[in-house]
Amino acid sequence: MIYDHILVRYGEITLKTRNRKMFINALRQNMKRALADFDVELNAHWDRAYITLGDEAPGAVMDALENVNGILSVSPVAKLERSEAAMKDTAVHFANGFGEGDTFKIEVKRADKSYHLKTFDIQQMLGGYVLDNVPKLEVDVKHPEHQIMVEVRIDGIYMYHEVRQCIGGLPIGTGGRALLMLSGGIDSPVAGLEVMKKGVEIEAIHFHSPPYTSPQATEKVKQLVDIMSKRTGADIKLHIVPFTELQTKIYDWIPDNMSMTTTRRIMLIIAERLAKQVDAKAIVNGENLGQVASQTLASMHAINAVTNFPVLRPLLTLEKNEIVAMARNYGTYETSVLPYEDCCTIFKPKSPKTKPVVEKVEKFESKVDFEPMIEKALAGIECYSVNDAEEKEAFRSLL
Repeated sequence: MIYDHILVRYGEITLKTRNRKMFINALRQNMKRALADFDVELNAHWDRAYITLGDEAPGAVMDALENVNGILSVSPVAKLERSEAAMKDTAVHFANGFGEGDTFKIEVKRADKSYHLKTFDIQQMLGGYVLDNVPKLEVDVKHPEHQIMVEVRIDGIYMYHEVRQCIGGLPIGTGGRALLMLSGGIDSPVAGLEVMKKGVEIEAIHFHSPPYTSPQATEKVKQLVDIMSKRTGADIKLHIVPFTELQTKIYDWIPDNMSMTTTRRIMLIIAERLAKQVDAKAIVNGENLGQVASQTLASMHAINAVTNFPVLRPLLTLEKNEIVAMARNYGTYETSVLPYEDCCTIFKPKSPKTKPVVEKVEKFESKVDFEPMIEKALAGIECYSVNDAEEKEAFRSLL
């Protein structure tokens, strides 16, 4: 049996009404980008999309679509002539691939109500024919192990039995733009990918402090962005902030137990200013409540006091093992655990305060004029397109 189409089912787009067209158009563009290397034809409709395969392998096309945000599931489909014989032959072909003693069900969607056979007639005809020709199977209409799906449409009959689950959510670009604070650890890439599931386009910001942080640490972050970009099909810009001068000044002037709070506050100030420059409507980070000293409620309150900008924390209440499992699933884990430390890890205080008081932090910070250094750091930001071949080669050569 040669599949000639891929059926694409939408995710949360199906909940939209008056503005659904905008979401479908965005998804169409994202699918076209994901399928750029394939010679296929894409037709996106109000409730689903069909891809005409031509000579392309269905498995490879489904692989390319699996991580496109907005797609709930995909199925390889055989488009048949509108005849009983074609349906019978295809149903038996599918059934022959099922296991000994497996159960099945015929599911029919009769979109063309003018077809001469009713839904129950098609179910009865195909179920009986499969049982007569594939006696190893049994029928179970409530909890079948396999479903043979039949869709009767005006232009033909579509049949399939495989359903591959995809990422779901909303198409990237439909939820605005956010700036991801990307450290290089396990949590922040997952946070970014979780936000992207809701249609948010992201740019990333990373703080590095050479010579205290190595070139490998920066290249590691570039690789993480590359993985995220491949995973979603989105072009993610990475902004790298020179943070050495600010971090050493913090180390020299701020008490050790409050230095992490001040570091996070200044990072957030810089992130907010960059976010406004790139027209981002929120900042995203990988904070997890209570995981480390800077992520207690008191610490978050003290850090967030420097901004009124929305800060999204999609991992806030998850267990660490849940986040690790998500990182493995997304394909970021192996890169995240490479032993190249970021600036927060290297300058980590011995006994950071878990309940910093905003007024006390502000008192110590008032002794230093950080503003010129903040402006200098913003002016020194370097922006990378990590999909560039030279950048990828640089990462490989440093590891």
